[in-house]
Amino acid sequence: MFNPFNSLGDLQKLQQQAQKMQQALQQEQVVVEKNGVKVTIRGDQIIETVEVDGVIENRIAEAINEAIKKTQELAAKKLIEISTQSR
Repeated sequence: MFNPFNSLGDLQKLQQQAQKMQQALQQEQVVVEKNGVKVTIRGDQIIETVEVDGVIENRIAEAINEAIKKTQELAAKKLIEISTQSR
């Protein structure tokens, strides 16, 4: 007999795993230096700093983070559209 609550437990387990992954990624950093530009980004794709020729440019980091956030929102909207169309 099918028990719909089993899948609910699986969903909660996946959600917990995703949260743990997100927390772990927040602790990681990647630093790339190229052509006088140094970018420090967390594993969860948040730009920590942008340094150009030794000068920290937080405005650039803020703009990039805003652009990333908007693309994530766009992706979430598209995913919702696709999932509601397939029903």
